[in-house]
Amino acid sequence: MTTAELYKELNYVNHSREKRLYYANLVIEHPELVPKLLDILFMVDDKTSTRAAWVLEFMCSNKLEAIIPYLDTFTSNIKKVHLDSAVRPVAKICELLAKAYASKEDNVIKHHLTEVHKEHIIETCFDYMINDEKVAPKAYSMNTLFLFGKGYDWVYPELVLILERDFHSQSAAFKARARHILKKIKKSSKEKPSKK
Repeated sequence: MTTAELYKELNYVNHSREKRLYYANLVIEHPELVPKLLDILFMVDDKTSTRAAWVLEFMCSNKLEAIIPYLDTFTSNIKKVHLDSAVRPVAKICELLAKAYASKEDNVIKHHLTEVHKEHIIETCFDYMINDEKVAPKAYSMNTLFLFGKGYDWVYPELVLILERDFHSQSAAFKARARHILKKIKKSSKEKPSKK
């Protein structure tokens, strides 16, 4: 399947779980489609890019290691994504990568996610926190920053500053997640000194 054919196929993707899952499984079964899906995702001004983002999120939720060969492409381009419907799945994928990386169990993500990848993700998540994004990407970003922040001594102070500054102007959902993350940061800071 060419990029153009995949682009056409993505027109059949909608909000239903079945459609997203169908195409995510198609991409998992045909890994050669992953770079084509990423090409479409990074057509950031095209509405079809959001459908590519939905499929990529479902693929990563089911088989995160499928993105490994494309981590350079994914992490170096995520900052360009700006359509609301595409930002949320991208933020979710960042959180999935952070959770895998921070996991107590050994996994392939730990061996392939480089410092540069993490820095791109951290930078993008801070952008989501600062920019006028919806609650979901902010919530995923808070968690991602919390998880990666354990390895960077500058992340927690910045995150705390943003959460405290924005707390009163945000929604109840934001406040609930922010409270939870602030509590975790406080607990984590007491447990051990940070590295770097």
